[in-house]
Amino acid sequence: MVDHNEKILQELLKKPGNNVCADCGAGDPDWASYNLGIFICMRCASIHRGMGAHISKVKHLELDRWEDSQVQRMKEVGNTAAKHKYEERVPPCYRRPTKNDPQVLIEQWIRAKYEREEFCHPERQSYLSGSMEGFLMKRGKEDSRYQLRKFVLNENEDTLKYQHPSDTCGASGCLGRIYDRLRLKNYRLRYHVKEHKEPKGILKLSELNVSFAPAKIGHMNSMQLTFIKDGSTRHIFVYHEDPEVINCWYTAIRCAKLHLLQVAFPSTPQSDLLLRLPKDFAREGWLWKTGPRASDVHRRRWFTLDNRKLMYHDEPLDAYPKGEIFIGHESTGYHIKVSNTGNGCKEARFPFHLVTPERTFCLAAATHEDRAGWLSVIQQTLKRPLTPQDSTIEATLVRKRTTSNSISIFSGRWDCFLNTPMTS
Repeated sequence: MVDHNEKILQELLKKPGNNVCADCGAGDPDWASYNLGIFICMRCASIHRGMGAHISKVKHLELDRWEDSQVQRMKEVGNTAAKHKYEERVPPCYRRPTKNDPQVLIEQWIRAKYEREEFCHPERQSYLSGSMEGFLMKRGKEDSRYQLRKFVLNENEDTLKYQHPSDTCGASGCLGRIYDRLRLKNYRLRYHVKEHKEPKGILKLSELNVSFAPAKIGHMNSMQLTFIKDGSTRHIFVYHEDPEVINCWYTAIRCAKLHLLQVAFPSTPQSDLLLRLPKDFAREGWLWKTGPRASDVHRRRWFTLDNRKLMYHDEPLDAYPKGEIFIGHESTGYHIKVSNTGNGCKEARFPFHLVTPERTFCLAAATHEDRAGWLSVIQQTLKRPLTPQDSTIEATLVRKRTTSNSISIFSGRWDCFLNTPMTS
């Protein structure tokens, strides 16, 4: 039998805004934070519990007993009013998570709202300045070891640099690491680190994509940096033990890129510029690939669809792709052919062909569901109109590298993404 308070809570769920999670947007929330006055899903409720009862007091809508005063609090606030308060000053560059996003993104969004109250107090948003320094663990290009590297973000120079920390962890080196952990807590600490004069790498922000990569890297607080180096795509994998730090780096890169776009295209609506900020890959996973000849063997490759660029690698954490395929618009000769006949590959019995004006790529998935997923995202890409930048990529993504120069997106043309030979 439904008691009086439970009936009131069920009626409150029907109000606009209350029928989805206040934090991630998942439908039909069955939990609530009764001191904050919001309805939330089970996943977000676990994060609220982790913050402590002094921040958020969580109850299940049906399984827990509700006091009259707690129900009254839910009636007084609700999701819409709470959003107006706790999300009042969310920066445009800040990525608002959805239900399918990585745990670190959702958790830091919740902690930023209710624990740190960053969007009520803009002075606490340390990622808006266009500059940031700190230490991250970076995966080696030639091996799988992660080593400490100092990263420096500089919006004015359009760069993200990384270099060796001090050679020994003396007083100055350790102070640098302590500073990295405390800087987000509004501490001020001067330090000097003995470092190599030249950075190990210089990444252009205008050519940089950043995405969370916990499943691929095997660490909850990890990111993948993808950029252009010597005319070819390069991947860097990093992580930090503190989830707040990695999320701060992610947001700082997004904010710096938005500032650069606003300067470069002052008349373009901000809503259009936001679409150019870093995005997660449309899809990643294993596919089998073979050459155009009947005698060519199938080889297992890790595929990544980044906007209109389909890259394939020997392994998911390779520093460079083996090849890159541009996916143009269906009106210009790009299309997919699906075959339900055998393809001679025992491991992948669900083939399909990606047809481009230059070549047909023979691919195969291990399951019907996996093939359907790839077909869906590629079809969406084929139907999406090309931007001028897309056309530039199409013209320069050739089967043999013809130049090592890359062009900034802020120059009117976009990055020169150049292709390596299309080998299996």
